Amino acid sequence: MSSLETVTLHDPSAGSRVLVAPSRGGMITRFSVGDREVMFLDEATLLDATKNVRGGNPVLFPSPGPLAGDRFAWGGKSGSMKQHGFARQRAWSVVASAERAVTLELRSDDETRAAYPWDFVVRIRYALAGARLAVETTVANRSADAMPFALGFHPYFHVPDVEKARCRVTTDATRAFDNVTKTTSALAGIDLTQKEVDLHLIDHGPHESTLELADGSKVVVSADPSFRRWVVWTLAGKDFVCLEPWTAPADALNRDESLIVLAPNESRSLSVAITAR
Repeated sequence: MSSLETVTLHDPSAGSRVLVAPSRGGMITRFSVGDREVMFLDEATLLDATKNVRGGNPVLFPSPGPLAGDRFAWGGKSGSMKQHGFARQRAWSVVASAERAVTLELRSDDETRAAYPWDFVVRIRYALAGARLAVETTVANRSADAMPFALGFHPYFHVPDVEKARCRVTTDATRAFDNVTKTTSALAGIDLTQKEVDLHLIDHGPHESTLELADGSKVVVSADPSFRRWVVWTLAGKDFVCLEPWTAPADALNRDESLIVLAPNESRSLSVAITAR
């Protein structure tokens, strides 16, 4: 990964390490505790700037999931974005850095305004403490008009494909939207061995979920109550399971569902944490 600039966070007390790539969407690319790789990464996609990174923890802003026709209209304004918004494809700036924490920033510019016609500042602070990585995001509206947004994270956790049958995702959800079949139905367990799993948990309940691995280890994803929609995604033959907290469902900018709306000069902070156990 020598051709890509990264910021390394390190907590010697737990032997934990996090790598952050500001130029690749401000995302975490690796999270390890001792010899354990918590996250999956397809390094070829990371190093190829023409590709979306498959792995790590992409930042989904200002619209997780796809927009209908890749377009939206809200409050008399309109724009166009590909799936999951533009933040994961933009270079972020480092505004503060220490051994165990780094703060990155993304500001609106002419290119973002063409897709999403508001002025904003987004800051993400990654802080490592032992085997826990805290992610605090602050979104500020610098426009003269109210600004809607949704935020999500797309962590890829390392799960060998041959072990998926013995893994479990905890949830209190009773209903889910299956993005593969485009149907909503009662949830009777999550089978991670299917060709593709793309389940949007409608009534997940507690703002925490655990990925229980075959060897007895766990990854706990927790989030504040703003994160109302959780997504489980995996593909057969791939060594990952994604457990994704989103603040709103796909196409929220068109559906006006669960959006966070900031008044001019208002800001909002949102928190997520990933803990390896």
